[in-house]
Amino acid sequence: MNKRYRFDSAALATGHVGKILDYPARRVLRNTYFLLSLCLGFSALTAAAAIALQLPHPGFLITLIGYFGLLFLVSRNRNNGLGIVFVLVLTGFMGYTLGPIVGHYLRLPHGGETVLMALGGTSLIFIVMSGIALFSRRDFSFLAGFLTTGILVAFFAAVIAFFFEIPALSLAVSAVFVLLMSGLILYETNRIVRNGETNYVMATVTLFVAFFNLFSSLLHLLGFAGNSD
Repeated sequence: MNKRYRFDSAALATGHVGKILDYPARRVLRNTYFLLSLCLGFSALTAAAAIALQLPHPGFLITLIGYFGLLFLVSRNRNNGLGIVFVLVLTGFMGYTLGPIVGHYLRLPHGGETVLMALGGTSLIFIVMSGIALFSRRDFSFLAGFLTTGILVAFFAAVIAFFFEIPALSLAVSAVFVLLMSGLILYETNRIVRNGETNYVMATVTLFVAFFNLFSSLLHLLGFAGNSD
């Protein structure tokens, strides 16, 4: 028997063998979801503040510098208390960058519905992918190379679409990001389950970034579909 899991006698009695995570995996998963919920809440607050105050978007370059700079600080302090502080700062900053974008869609006809649909779709995908990772016996580590390559290619395509103003490429990148971020949620949660990820700070950042990009991509796609009607 794989010592990472123990089998539930009730499941055996009903003919369905269920697995229960070992203590280290449960602890990382619990801490990750708790910190992730705080980060999502804080990010939502900063986004709401940016919308209410009608703050301008910081711009592409400042967003990149802020994101990668704060990500570096999170990684550097992932094993101490400052790591949690920098995670909150990072997610709050990302919420602020999202605020003006959401505000733009809210001002469009049926914009509120578009935002709610994007949020609902993001939440549904997150729950489904997490459920598959938690309850499937499969090891999804084989996705690592595909996700790394795909995210890098999609990122550079997004940069090209931004600077050369190519709407079709931008839409294609958003569609690809929906698939990649769904896969990232599946992959990262499965890593936690299988004790491949033991640092809940870094796990939180990965899942938050996946949630953030998934929501942004769905918002872009749904917003385009709504405006084209």
